[in-house]
Amino acid sequence: MFKSRSLCPSCKNQINWYDNIPFLSFIFLKGKCRNCNYKISFQYFLVELIAAISFLIIYFLYGASITTLLLIILSVFFIIIFFIDLKHFIIPNELTFPLMMIGFIKSFYPNLDQTIFPNYINSILGGLAGYFLIWLVIIIYEKIRKKEGMGLGDAKLLAAIGFWFGWVSIPFTIFISSFVALIFVIPSLLNKTRKVSSQIPFGPYIIIGCIIYVSFSNQIKNFLL
Repeated sequence: MFKSRSLCPSCKNQINWYDNIPFLSFIFLKGKCRNCNYKISFQYFLVELIAAISFLIIYFLYGASITTLLLIILSVFFIIIFFIDLKHFIIPNELTFPLMMIGFIKSFYPNLDQTIFPNYINSILGGLAGYFLIWLVIIIYEKIRKKEGMGLGDAKLLAAIGFWFGWVSIPFTIFISSFVALIFVIPSLLNKTRKVSSQIPFGPYIIIGCIIYVSFSNQIKNFLL
């Protein structure tokens, strides 16, 4: 069954194609529905703008190549996961499972850029390491605190990153994401707007950690290997 075109959540009128052009339509319509002036969430514009900037940066760095195509696919998944987890505290399997499969299947491509992507053996090791490290943290936390900490969605996301970038990416992504999370969370703990027991979406921090790792992966690999 085909999904119907976008509708305005207020007046339920179908949104025309020329009112659905990424970020341009939002600017032209001043963030409102053409029919009823319903205010459209700025998040739509932000997501579209981030996607456009990401695509341009990737193309600028890697040109017309399979690496560019792969990284654009990854960035689309990352952007969707980032905002879903940030808003709903969940990372859907419908996103992490395909991301894992693409990450592993691409490792068999004969002309793969080995400076960024691992071979299939390294990819398998990365996927397993990414999942079981977070799974182990979850189990230990539950045994000690007697309550659930991180979710398995985080483990699956890190497994996907392992499949995409190999086992070397895992410890650095975990370290960087934890450090970034602390930078954002500590101020809210100090001013008491957030409790220590408050739920924190860790997926966005994992994504940030992965992006930082990929940006400096060559330097990291040259230092270690």
